[in-house]
Amino acid sequence: MPELPEVETIVRALSHGGRNGLSVVGRVFADVQVLWARSISSPAVSEFQERIRGQVVKDVYRRGKFICLKLDRDTLLVHLRMSGDLRVETLKDENGQPRKVEPHDRVVFEFTDGLWMVFNDARKFGRIWLAADPQQVTSGLGPEPLGPAFGWEILYQLLQSSHRQLKPLLLDQGFLAGLGNIYADESLYAARLHPSRSANSLSKDEAERLLKAIRSVLEEGIRRNGASIDWVYRGGNFQNYFRVYQRTGQPCAECGSLIQRRVVGQRSTHFCPLCQPES
Repeated sequence: MPELPEVETIVRALSHGGRNGLSVVGRVFADVQVLWARSISSPAVSEFQERIRGQVVKDVYRRGKFICLKLDRDTLLVHLRMSGDLRVETLKDENGQPRKVEPHDRVVFEFTDGLWMVFNDARKFGRIWLAADPQQVTSGLGPEPLGPAFGWEILYQLLQSSHRQLKPLLLDQGFLAGLGNIYADESLYAARLHPSRSANSLSKDEAERLLKAIRSVLEEGIRRNGASIDWVYRGGNFQNYFRVYQRTGQPCAECGSLIQRRVVGQRSTHFCPLCQPES
C-alpha cells in the first residue's frame, strides 16, 4: 500500500527522526539478521551480511517508492510493496529488557550504538537490495513527479506518446515514479479528468492541470504523513481528506453527485461522474 507520500514520510523519519524512532544517519551497521531469506533480493544473503557490516549510513533519500540508504560503499534499497514497513528502536525496551522480534519481522539490522532497524512485512512481498550502483535497481523508473526538472511540457509529450487509459498509465512506475491507487484517483479528480481517458487525448492545458493536481495531492499527502487506511501503514491522516478514493456512493464535495467505482486497467478506480466527464 505505501505510495510516494508514505515512503517519503518514512524516509524523513529515518533521516531526521520521527515515527517514534531516531535518525539512522551516521550510524554504523554491526550485523544483520535475515529471518526470511527471500526478503533479500540481491546479493546472496551471506554476501549481503558480510558487505553491510561496518558500513556507515551517509544519507537517506527516496526514488519513486524505493527507500534508499546511501552507505559509504554501497546503497541499501528497500521496496515495501504491499505490507512492508521500517521501524527504528533501541535494542532494549523502556524497562531495560532486550526487545523481542515481532511475528512479521523479516530482516533486523543492528547498529553499533544499540539501535536496530527492523523490516516488517506481513505478506512477504517486500524486497531489499544492497547495490554498488543504485541504478542497477532503479533504472526502469520514470520521472519524479515532484522533481523540479519535470515540467508539464515533458508530461504532455509523454502523454502524447501513449494510447493507454490515464489511470493505468499513472500507475505504471516506468511512466511516472511513485503514484499508486490512492494518489492516482485523487489526482485525476483534482484535475477533473476521467480515469478512462486516452492519454494522448489530453490537451496541453489538461496536461498542465494534471501535473499541478498530482503535485498538489502528493504534497498534501506528505504534509499529512500519508494515508493510514489499514494496519499496514499507521500514523498518517490523509485518509480524512479523500475526495473520491473509497468514497463509493457518497456525495461529491463539489457537485453533490455520487462517487462511482469502476475497474479501470484491472484496478479499482473512484471518480465523480459529473466533475470528471468521460468525454
